[in-house]
Amino acid sequence: MIVKLIYKILKWVVVAFFVTTILSVFFYRYVPVFITPLMIIRTAEQIGDGKDIKLKHNWVYLDEMPVNMVKAVIASEDAHFLEHDGFDFDAIKKAVEHNKNKKKNKHGASTISQQTAKNVFLWPSRSWVRKGLEAYFTVLIEMMWSKQRIVEVYLNSIEMGDGIYGIGAASKRYYRCAPSELSRLQCALITATLPNPRKYKVIAPSAYVSKRQQRILREMKFVKIDDKWLIGK
Repeated sequence: MIVKLIYKILKWVVVAFFVTTILSVFFYRYVPVFITPLMIIRTAEQIGDGKDIKLKHNWVYLDEMPVNMVKAVIASEDAHFLEHDGFDFDAIKKAVEHNKNKKKNKHGASTISQQTAKNVFLWPSRSWVRKGLEAYFTVLIEMMWSKQRIVEVYLNSIEMGDGIYGIGAASKRYYRCAPSELSRLQCALITATLPNPRKYKVIAPSAYVSKRQQRILREMKFVKIDDKWLIGK
């Protein structure tokens, strides 16, 4: 009797999980993402540390972004974004080989799709449970969202500084302008800080960040998208 009850409860938990997650992904296919788990976590950390709350975020639609911002993040974060289905297996293989013999400076291989899944639906950690859920949500968003929508959500939800989330807040904070007014150099510089946006600075960037900016500028030339791509949602 108890076993049957447990089985029934587990069955409904599994059904509820799949229904709610699929509906959530479908919902965000059309609706702006105004709050993410990371924003909540960072706010809680600030309160716990007795600091003033910093949370700057405003949604910007893809056709209001400069194409150079999209080129910059693809060039820097996921060169094969336009070709893969959520996972770059060549990059994963290279990262595994590199990390075997490196205790420091480990390489990651998360695609823009995976980062978007983590930012919107999950929490930051390195556990296998979180990575498994990240893979699940990555499959869902690749099935239900266009590449344009994935980039749009990514550039609105990613952390771009201490308490700064998304390109709308970043452009206003760093350059006092709308995202559409960002120059090619500015897009590359913002992107150069993304590996650790609370450590690396857009204002008075380090030599490392400036070097990354120059590399991104070179690689942006190979990203084959234009303004028309931005409205192809």
